[in-house]
Amino acid sequence: MKTALILLASGFEETEAVTIIDVLRRGKVAVTSASLGDQLVKGAHGIQVMADTALSEVAERLFDVVILPGGMGGTENLLASEAVGMLLKRHAEQGRIVSAICAAPLVLEKAGLLVGKTATIYPGLDDKLCSAAQVSGASVVEDAKIITSRGPGTAMEFALLLVARLEGKAKADQVAAGLLYSKQ
Repeated sequence: MKTALILLASGFEETEAVTIIDVLRRGKVAVTSASLGDQLVKGAHGIQVMADTALSEVAERLFDVVILPGGMGGTENLLASEAVGMLLKRHAEQGRIVSAICAAPLVLEKAGLLVGKTATIYPGLDDKLCSAAQVSGASVVEDAKIITSRGPGTAMEFALLLVARLEGKAKADQVAAGLLYSKQ
């Protein structure tokens, strides 16, 4: 079974995190949500989510994909964590998928993972990636093992692409059909 780690930092974007977790689990991916601090994490809009574990408990494990939901507060907390940067670099060095949505591609840039890559980010933050990446306005961008997306409205497409990369296009199509999702 493929594995995914999604990091929940205080101020995370709830729609992104919950959509991604749900879609991946429907795709039969073993998802672990990990908090940077307390297991009960408050999102950007006051919704509290109980993480499966703390990052410190799983930091040495390798996952098939690491996922960073956005939300500016959550992104700032991810940026401030040295452990997150080290985790991302280690996964990238091991050829694993590293992904981020909304403002969280800023964390990939800080870790040095966007140099020479094409990426997307929440509108208005494009200039923050100019030093490292070619910025695209696409909803979801895949460049080798780096996958980025723009925000809450693109979370379903982003999550389904992750399912496709982990479990195959047929599984992603099956999950999309069950969710009545069709990209327009």
